[in-house]
Amino acid sequence: MTRYPRALRLAVAGAVVSILAACTVKRPAPPRPAGPGSHEAAVDRLHQVDGRIESLSHRIDTRVDQGYYPPPQGGALHHRLETIHSEAHDMAAQHGGGISVDEQHVLNQELDTAARAIGE
Repeated sequence: MTRYPRALRLAVAGAVVSILAACTVKRPAPPRPAGPGSHEAAVDRLHQVDGRIESLSHRIDTRVDQGYYPPPQGGALHHRLETIHSEAHDMAAQHGGGISVDEQHVLNQELDTAARAIGE
């Protein structure tokens, strides 16, 4: 039996221990993509609705400033948008900060009606 130098035996033993340690370390699971049912997607849907409300609100201000309709009518249209905004955030509060696809669809239908009243 051939004797190996002590340094070589220690190096081989260290390599074996390192390999075994690497095999037993738990690696974190890769992040899940944001699918249509994920919380991130639900929050994104709420942000889309909020963005649309903001855009329509700006359009109301522009139309009132340009004289297309009087300020009281603009105020009524703003009130309608505030109501939709409140509905959206009430829905989001029930779902941890986001809205479902169906809720977004309903809100978008209401915003479509408001957009027609504002004038596109």
